[in-house]
Amino acid sequence: MAVLKLLRLGGHLLGGVLTVLVLFPRLDGRQRGRRVSRWALRMLTILDIRVVCRGPTPTQDSGGALLVSNHVSWLDIHVLHSLLPVRFVSKSEIRDWPLIGWLAVRVGTVFLTREKRSDTRRVNQLMVQHLRDRDLLALFPEGTTSDGRELLPFYPSLFQPVVEARAPIWPARLRYLDAQGQASEAAAYHGGMSLADSLWRVLRQRGITVEVEFLPRIPYQEGLGRRELAHLCETLIRETPAAVGRAPERSVHLPA
Repeated sequence: MAVLKLLRLGGHLLGGVLTVLVLFPRLDGRQRGRRVSRWALRMLTILDIRVVCRGPTPTQDSGGALLVSNHVSWLDIHVLHSLLPVRFVSKSEIRDWPLIGWLAVRVGTVFLTREKRSDTRRVNQLMVQHLRDRDLLALFPEGTTSDGRELLPFYPSLFQPVVEARAPIWPARLRYLDAQGQASEAAAYHGGMSLADSLWRVLRQRGITVEVEFLPRIPYQEGLGRRELAHLCETLIRETPAAVGRAPERSVHLPA
């Protein structure tokens, strides 16, 4: 089963490359966003991963906003891509990943070299411009992945563009569950784990569910700086209880 998934995944990645090379030059930004969302959802389907969404989901018309979430796995990007057209701010290492990195560049990912303070300034300027152009940006303020059970402190530096662009924020909480609905670390990509080890672990699992809960939108508020915004988002996500039994869920499916 795991080997079959791997073969299907390889074919899907090559299909993504062909889509970018052949179709993207003829599509506008909105059409590209729909293609990326469908491609991401198909990839999750191949991996036997079900996406469940709760809360007021941002839409393609929610541009000029920043989506922030906890970070558990390399899958997080594809989970959020499957739900909405979003431009990610990611660590520069992803650019070097085989195929995935190449695709990330082509769908407009903004890459940050965290070790260089000057690069943070460069990325902040890009983010301000994208927010003013009404793009929906997304980032993981923890700066790294965790096991999904605890939330790491949020770095405030990349919240500065929200202040300068006077943009709203959409907080979100990701949880990975097993086939029995219990918290699972099967998809977690942290510590010294390699990407290959994490991929093989995911391929061997059956019935993973990703629960995505969008929290209420935080409008721009005069006087709130980057540190206050980072602390507010961290607190909201940290204190969000398990959603089971609280809010209606919406399963995400590929269109017929």
